[in-house]
Amino acid sequence: MFDRLHALIVDDQDLMRSVTASQLRAMGFAKVLSAKNGADALKLMRAQRVDALLSDWNMPVMNGVELLRAVRADNSLAHIPILMITSETERGRIQDVITSGVNGLLVKPYNAGLLRDRLERMLSPNARDASKTLVQRSPDTGPHGDDQLDSPTQAPPARVLVVDDNATSLSVLDRLFRDDYEVLTANRGAAALAHCRGSQMPDLILIDVQMPEMDGFEAVRQMRELPLAADIPVIFVTADTSDEARRKGMELGAVDFVTKNTPPRELRQRVRNFLRFVELRKQLQSEYDTMMENARLREEVENMTRHDLKGSLSGIVGMVDELVADDAMPTQFQAKLSLVRDTAAHALTAVNMSGEMYKIETGRFKLVPKPVQVGELLHRLAESARAAFTHKELGVVVDTDVPVGQPIPCAEADEALCHSLFSNLIKNACEAAPARSKVLVTLKDETPLRITVENKGTVPLEIRQTFFDKFVTHGKDGGSGVGTYSARMLANAQGGKIKMSTSDQANLTTLTVWLPRQPDSRPPDVPATASAAD
Repeated sequence: MFDRLHALIVDDQDLMRSVTASQLRAMGFAKVLSAKNGADALKLMRAQRVDALLSDWNMPVMNGVELLRAVRADNSLAHIPILMITSETERGRIQDVITSGVNGLLVKPYNAGLLRDRLERMLSPNARDASKTLVQRSPDTGPHGDDQLDSPTQAPPARVLVVDDNATSLSVLDRLFRDDYEVLTANRGAAALAHCRGSQMPDLILIDVQMPEMDGFEAVRQMRELPLAADIPVIFVTADTSDEARRKGMELGAVDFVTKNTPPRELRQRVRNFLRFVELRKQLQSEYDTMMENARLREEVENMTRHDLKGSLSGIVGMVDELVADDAMPTQFQAKLSLVRDTAAHALTAVNMSGEMYKIETGRFKLVPKPVQVGELLHRLAESARAAFTHKELGVVVDTDVPVGQPIPCAEADEALCHSLFSNLIKNACEAAPARSKVLVTLKDETPLRITVENKGTVPLEIRQTFFDKFVTHGKDGGSGVGTYSARMLANAQGGKIKMSTSDQANLTTLTVWLPRQPDSRPPDVPATASAAD
């Protein structure tokens, strides 16, 4: 399924890029690209075709999370599936990555079998079926039973498969581990493969590299082709400590290398530590798989809910329109029905916008720009704001520098997104402005268009640096902290920008939005490439 796909690996470690590239080529990827950080990856993605992105989390210059968000914010790249490779254990940070639109999570250390599973799950059209198989193959309980981690005293001991053609070495290793684990032994690569095809799968394999008929590398390579053995961790026992040997072993999913003269006590401790680590990694991977699945199910439920609400609200608007148009309807009832219709229409717009915001956040929104009469929109929103904030006696004023008699320029944008964007900004300005003050909305005849919303009062110092972040609010009862966040997302989704400036000296806060200008509404003598936002 990978034979026509181009993959990009992003990792700051040369060896890991080399190992992963070899694994992807072995899976059949048509082309494998690599980058050492997120910034280099973005340049590559904008210059070459990429069908799948595999990114490490922690990297210099631009880390994996920053790369994920940059890709999802770029309309030309947002569709690319992203697999994040991590050893991160903080659930909050993982949830943030899922919300940001990651398609898969792979916990370190991993091998080619686990990597293939995640890629198939991420890229297959039957991803849902693949995810069910994945949950069955990667339980947090290990291979021996559902109660292994929950009831460790009742669980059977871990199985360790020891492979060595030297009978003495095999006997020594058997005695070394038999008190703590169930030990399986094999004196040839073929015998080791037989164990991996049986019903008693090992949890860890210690295998000698130099053996007759089939060396350890070849035996492990064949193991990786067995579905049930593909993710068994392997420790190679070898006298060859060269970089080439380590590279070859890592490509096969080796988790450690030990030499023949490693002291028995040290070897036993390393095996014990790693088996515990394997259990924790399996549990962590299972939890992340569950989080990804829950996010997918939540998306499906929200989509169904939005669909049902849209149908009901559309029906209400339609029926009320018929009643309002009925000449037999008394005038006083028509006014009330008009209010019901406007309220239902506003709720319908909010439902639609929640769906668009989700698409924007997950990189699925596709902008279809059209001319938007921003001036008319601002006047309508200002009128609504004056009515909504009559108790504060605010002056909500719209101004422009367009000469009288000249047409007001249009934005090249999305009208619904613009409505939500400026509605949020004007509403927030009115909430923040002191009573009997003025909120000034200004449209500047520039390229790109510049729209400012200014109010008395300053943004609290505590939130100035995080003003546009999600859930950031301060001193506002019932505030959700998503208004300015959504404003930034809506501006960016339309190819625009937004900036906040606040002045303690002047006691003013100004929100400035730049939006692309409709080409044929450009003012005279202003080049199309000028950018007031830069």
